[in-house]
Amino acid sequence: MLSHKKSLNILKKTNALIDGHFVLSSGLHSPQYVQCAKLLSFPHIANKICISLANKIKKKFKRIDLILSPAMGGIIIGYEIGKLLKKETIFCERVNGKFALRRGFNIKKNKRVLIVEDVITTGKSSLECSKLLVKSKAKLIGFASIIDRSNKKSLLIKKKIISHIKIDIPTFNKKNLPKYLKKKPISKPGSRFIR
Repeated sequence: MLSHKKSLNILKKTNALIDGHFVLSSGLHSPQYVQCAKLLSFPHIANKICISLANKIKKKFKRIDLILSPAMGGIIIGYEIGKLLKKETIFCERVNGKFALRRGFNIKKNKRVLIVEDVITTGKSSLECSKLLVKSKAKLIGFASIIDRSNKKSLLIKKKIISHIKIDIPTFNKKNLPKYLKKKPISKPGSRFIR
């Protein structure tokens, strides 16, 4: 099991944890951004984190039928967790701004589904994913992510989140930005804004 300190070192070493002024997919502002794609671009390093997360998932959930991940960020981590747990893994992607299943993917009735993400801040993407389960009459068993950077104030998810690592990174509404953050140029790295 990787320690919190070792995990943070891996994120920094791979440039997955960066400093600046970021507008997150949720619309919140943050002085740090977690770009898991940078971590996952080093599969031999990311593998340790994926194994740790898969082990936590196995302890918490005894029966999983399907893993669902939101595109873009969740695709690789969903695939890796699916491979480690030997579970069918699919992803949803935005069509006209809303998540939909494409590419012949479907979710069968009563299947027990785990939603796997790269990073959870507010849980907005994961909750949007879960709407697809309601349509399919499938069962949401929970959420998992490499990194949980949520806080009680911003988190929309009411169910337990399993994560490899919990990181406390402050987030701010546009109206309540601290002075030091206002001085930094804004970057919008998330995929929700891509059209």
